[in-house]
Amino acid sequence: MRILIVGAGSTGGYFGARLAQAGRDVTFLVRPARAARLAAAGLEIVSPLGDFSITPKLLTADRVETTFDIVLLTVKAFALESALNDIAPAMAPQTMILPVLNGMKHLDAITARFGKALIGGLCKIGGTMDEDGRIVQLSPMHELAYGELDGTISARITQLNGFMRNAGFHARLSTNIVGDMWEKWMLLASLGGINCLMRGTIGEVEAAGGSDFAVSFLDECAAVAAAAGYPPSAGFLNTTRAMLTAKGSPMTSSMYRDLTAGNQVEAEQIIGDLLRRAQKYGVAAPLLGAASVNLSVYQHRRA
Repeated sequence: MRILIVGAGSTGGYFGARLAQAGRDVTFLVRPARAARLAAAGLEIVSPLGDFSITPKLLTADRVETTFDIVLLTVKAFALESALNDIAPAMAPQTMILPVLNGMKHLDAITARFGKALIGGLCKIGGTMDEDGRIVQLSPMHELAYGELDGTISARITQLNGFMRNAGFHARLSTNIVGDMWEKWMLLASLGGINCLMRGTIGEVEAAGGSDFAVSFLDECAAVAAAAGYPPSAGFLNTTRAMLTAKGSPMTSSMYRDLTAGNQVEAEQIIGDLLRRAQKYGVAAPLLGAASVNLSVYQHRRA
């Protein structure tokens, strides 16, 4: 199988490099500036599990002239429309699109454009790209999960699972990928909302007496998920509450890190869309509303 990875940042660059290191046929679709840098210096991974580098196969959007079996979408949600245009020449009838974008809004956009090519997916990894263009893995956690949206074990998902396994990261075939995606969304929205509203790490918020606020934010997100038909498990809630109230924790969300760097943030996809679903289901969500206004002010000021 041949995989096209859209983006070579902290997510696509990391998982793509691991797959290539394991001998898989990997090509990266990147912007011209990123392609030039990678062609000159290679794709370098700095990891607590051991540093390594690869010489990546690269394409830019104007040079996609062949099809692939898998397209792994790792772009930010606000770049999705452009990415879907870029991958159109790479699509064949059997091509699977595996997106690991945040939130759930992207599912409708991909389905409208490419129909049943879509499968569900998510990743769990802490990473960033440093000023030298290297991918820096911040902790040993590196999971890529995938599954059919209806939970079936199809022939294509079995083939995909074989491709992903034993490639240097935790690959997981899920029969409840939509539920898994909702749980990740709850975590991202809670963590991002807490960090961005309070302008601090989890440990700083806890030290300022913010534990009840953090738990209340999670409870709002969980209530929306339950109203949508995907109630979180007790284990997830217990683990996440402990994570969001941990003393001295340096944890921050990627959305907060983007905000403090002055970059565009995925406010609409992570907070705004969840707030709209709360309103649709009649779930009271004042903290989500406050976070949405806060981030909207930031986005308008930045624009």
